[in-house]
Amino acid sequence: MKVPEKVVVIGSGPAGWAACIYTSRANLEPLCFEGAVTEENRLQGTLPLGQLALTTEVENYPGFPVGNLNAYLDDSIDESKRKYMAPHLGEGVSGPELMELMRQQAINFGTRVVTDDIVDVDFSSHPFKITPLNGEPVEALSVIIATGARANYLGLDSEERFKNMGVSACAVCDGAMPRFREKPLVVVGGGDSAMEEATFLTKFASKVYLVHRRDEFRASKIMADRALANEKIEVKWNSQIDEVLGNDENGVTGVRIRSTLDKDQTEELDATGYFAAIGHTPNVSFLKGQIETNENGFIQWKIPFRTNTSVEGVFAAGDVADDNYKQAITAAGSGCMAALDAERWLVENGYE
Repeated sequence: MKVPEKVVVIGSGPAGWAACIYTSRANLEPLCFEGAVTEENRLQGTLPLGQLALTTEVENYPGFPVGNLNAYLDDSIDESKRKYMAPHLGEGVSGPELMELMRQQAINFGTRVVTDDIVDVDFSSHPFKITPLNGEPVEALSVIIATGARANYLGLDSEERFKNMGVSACAVCDGAMPRFREKPLVVVGGGDSAMEEATFLTKFASKVYLVHRRDEFRASKIMADRALANEKIEVKWNSQIDEVLGNDENGVTGVRIRSTLDKDQTEELDATGYFAAIGHTPNVSFLKGQIETNENGFIQWKIPFRTNTSVEGVFAAGDVADDNYKQAITAAGSGCMAALDAERWLVENGYE
């Protein structure tokens, strides 16, 4: 094998690119595996650039107010990639635009990018061994895991069809958008996340239907009571989403729900938005249990306010280690933290 890499970054969302930017500026010459462009990754939402690349409008990332970014995008993004990007809409920044800008910024500082998945890692000895889907394994003195987490959906074809056209998995990210204001919305789920999403959406919606397949929530009592006490929330008990309704012009126009007690009983609800609040799945399968995770599979930080994992020299950033906030800005912030933690670890262990 060649000389070990100082830092290998696995992942390419806000956390991954922030880690690349900061390690590049520290002259650590990071190697980033951004993920492979495969049909499997497309179907499960794990293509390069992360979940934000699946989001049409980003209104809450600092530094990107409403305005026309066309000239800046033309000047900043490599022409070979820019020509395939959708025209700028003039409203803030789109998810793909923001991610391409982050990617290009990392490359400008010297990050080397490989468009491939990591399928295996060996953290049992040092340097670590990192194996991509295609190509030869590489050795690394330190690793930053920033592979994110994918939102769970019910698996309906109609969910897929109307993603970014009224179907969302993040009320905080999307709830304030014009299409949802003063309109009825639907949230599916029965845990704390569903209660939080439904309650948050009442700030903007005229009404929120909370669809749950049982006759009681699994959420904590305080969260459930808060939702039940909200006059804008109407719970549809013993019901499941049968179909997301809509059209290409208007996007989501409603949902059809079906009773879990009587399969012949259905009801259509008018709504301009559908929010899946049934959890997230962290992208950690390639780790094969070598890093300690919590009960939901998210990587655990072992030192308070640091990104250190259970393996010395391995750090985690972004949604793969965050089962609480799941925001682009918090992911990017933890990517910066992981880069600084890795740099300091390398120095302390005599690798710089």
